[in-house]
Amino acid sequence: MFVNHMVGMFYHPKEEWGTIHQERYSVLHIFLLQVSVLSLIPAVSMFIGTTQIGWTLTGSEYIKLEYSSAIPAAIASYFACWGAVGFIAFAIHWMEKTYGGNVALNECLILTTFTATPLFLSGLSALYPMLWFNVSVGLVAVIYSVYLLFIGVPVIMEIPEDRAFFFSASILTVGLCTLVGMLVACVILWDTVVPLNFVTP
Repeated sequence: MFVNHMVGMFYHPKEEWGTIHQERYSVLHIFLLQVSVLSLIPAVSMFIGTTQIGWTLTGSEYIKLEYSSAIPAAIASYFACWGAVGFIAFAIHWMEKTYGGNVALNECLILTTFTATPLFLSGLSALYPMLWFNVSVGLVAVIYSVYLLFIGVPVIMEIPEDRAFFFSASILTVGLCTLVGMLVACVILWDTVVPLNFVTP
């Protein structure tokens, strides 16, 4: 069913939001059967791409990571995705009454998870870690996620479209700040706790 919803999000997103809202998934179901699987996509792709192919800026020189660095980096990235989804969902739940919303936490988590699905799927681009390619795919995923957010908020949060627009803008701000925070945390982590070791040619 979850795969059907993901496909529907690309073909008829507005109708799919309505179908998802009617199913009322629980928090446990979303985390164990959706977030846990989606978070594997960027983590595993990054691990494979950085150890088997290697990073490259120009497509000529490839720099590979040692397994001792790639494994903890992939694990950290996996749990960072869990934390990001949970944090944004809690932020939505905390803000909703300001905009006239009154839904349960599981609905906020549903909104966060399905909105972020294109971003999770864009993690497949890490199988070929070339900077311009990854940035291009990521940018397309961000644009589509923003689109899903703006059409999904009035449906899932059960609020009028005029209020939903401003609520969506607030959620987008939280999401972008969370993304920047994750990137900063990764840089600090790689520089201190889990330094990256590269394969010497």
